[in-house]
Amino acid sequence: QVQLVESGGGLVQPGESLRLSCAASGKIFSPYVMGWYRQAPGKQRELVAVITSDGTINYVGSVTGRFTISRDNIRNTMYLQMNNLKPEDTAVYYCNARSLAYDYNYWGQGTQVTVSS
Repeated sequence: QVQLVESGGGLVQPGESLRLSCAASGKIFSPYVMGWYRQAPGKQRELVAVITSDGTINYVGSVTGRFTISRDNIRNTMYLQMNNLKPEDTAVYYCNARSLAYDYNYWGQGTQVTVSS
């Protein structure tokens, strides 16, 4: 019974910051990759950032330099620090944990991030 719970979303003005958290409960076999995805109302879901168990990180180009992904392997918690937010960052942000080796793919229910004046 693995569960991923996102928190930290909200309404902010352009240029402000938010920090998202994703807490995983239950036993998860390692290694696994964690990532943040987002989906805006009229757009396809896109990968925002991923981080592996050993700390390898990749970002989508539109957030590089503004967002920072990190994870605490002991607490099984992942974070997304979002700085200098833009209106185009508005979306529902989803937490994901997956493993090809152990054939699992878990999703959180999402947290809304709205960037507007």
